[in-house]
Amino acid sequence: MSDQSHKALISHALYSAAQMRELDRVVIEEFGVSGYELMQRAGRFSYKTLKKTWPETTNIIVICGRGNNAGDGYVLAKLAIQDGQDVTVVNCFDPDKLKGDAKTTYQDLLAVDHKTKFIVNVPEKNALTEIFYDVENNEAVVVDAIFGTGLTRNIDDDYLVNIIGLINFSFSYTLSVDIPSGLNADTGNVMNVAVNADVTATFMGMKQGMLTIDGCEYSGQIVFDTLDIPSESYGEANCYTLSAFCSMYNADFELRARKRNSHKGNFGHVLVIGGDEGYLGAARLAAEAAMRVGSGLVSVATRKSHAAQLSSVIPEIMSHGVETLNELMPLIKRANVIAIGPGLGQSEWAKLLFARVLESDLPIIIDADALNLLAEEQSSPNPEHWIITPHPGEAARLLKTGVATIQSDRFQSAKMLYEKYHGPVVLKGAGSIVIEPGEKPGVCSSGNPGMSTGGMGDVLTGVIAGLVAQNIAHAIMLGVEMHARAADMAARKSGERGMMATDLMPYLRELSNPYL
Repeated sequence: MSDQSHKALISHALYSAAQMRELDRVVIEEFGVSGYELMQRAGRFSYKTLKKTWPETTNIIVICGRGNNAGDGYVLAKLAIQDGQDVTVVNCFDPDKLKGDAKTTYQDLLAVDHKTKFIVNVPEKNALTEIFYDVENNEAVVVDAIFGTGLTRNIDDDYLVNIIGLINFSFSYTLSVDIPSGLNADTGNVMNVAVNADVTATFMGMKQGMLTIDGCEYSGQIVFDTLDIPSESYGEANCYTLSAFCSMYNADFELRARKRNSHKGNFGHVLVIGGDEGYLGAARLAAEAAMRVGSGLVSVATRKSHAAQLSSVIPEIMSHGVETLNELMPLIKRANVIAIGPGLGQSEWAKLLFARVLESDLPIIIDADALNLLAEEQSSPNPEHWIITPHPGEAARLLKTGVATIQSDRFQSAKMLYEKYHGPVVLKGAGSIVIEPGEKPGVCSSGNPGMSTGGMGDVLTGVIAGLVAQNIAHAIMLGVEMHARAADMAARKSGERGMMATDLMPYLRELSNPYL
């Protein structure tokens, strides 16, 4: 594998804080790259990222903690001074207590002779507010080198809370070194307060928490580099981005051009069950999405009052009024995938259809109200055939806990759902987490806040169902990634605010035909 290919693959591998500590150890002890040299490389990469992002900057404020992250910051500060920048270095802790390589890099910084350089020790002189207001803030870049991936407890020291508050509420741009200070590298949660970075220069390995929940917001634009450490030093990653899965399994090539003598029966038959009184739109969105990603046939089982209405809007969808199990059974027999939940409700009608569907041996995508009904089930007849797609609230009901608990560690929550239901799981939200049997978890790094609107989950249900119907390899991971990328394409076209679920349809079709 070429160095470029290796770096590309590693940039999609996601590691825990413990795995990063082990990687540091292996590189230093087994491959002979000193910790001091790693700091030099990290500082150089971070400064290079700063200059590339803000080439016109004239003022740099480097705020340092007391560990290796601070050492990276001191290297950056030294390089900036040598480059003619006006640099302020702020020590959040007593620099006389620095140890090891961080202490050495601080001594290197002190040895640089530059008249515009000055250093402020915050515990001794709380002058940071004055510093922020003295510089031309619209031209300054603040470098966050306070805490690295080793932080495991909340930041509750008043002066540190004040420092991070000043960083976040200043008019300066912010570069975080390796990870935004205060962001949990494992879970992506903010530990009371965290730096809200414009850009994060991260290195050696991507941290899994940067791509889910708060990490999506606080990390800003993520720029990654391996620091040229030996490729053999990398252990197995904790999880991967979904785009990496798509590449590793050539999922895009599964969507190759169809044979000339194809017919609709070759590409599966999705049955969408839902659309109780007043909620037909959800079932319609799921059904249309299944068609847009290439399902050969799509049927909808809905209320009798809705059937004709749906057929008149999208005639390609076969809409059936279903009130009894006798009316549902022939539809199940003709389908090869069932998607249940969009607009299903929790009425007696919904419970009747849901109970029957759970007995089927077909792949079943369970979403929305079907998940709420599932949470009330006492037994699980064929869970290995189920694909559950809960948002945090639904996940909390499935696991009999609270939303805060689900969000406190989304990776663990997804694992618990998988262990309980023994089938694929999509834990939706910022940085959706996907678990398929036999695979490492996947994290979706695509998508945007414009997706925070009604119907997006229904579209995702239809996308997954349509891909499963076609026997696409890793259809669930591919479906989540396609759904998010379609939203990104829609946002680039017309913006995030005001995006509707139906706006994704043309882009889903485009993504389903990558050979064009």
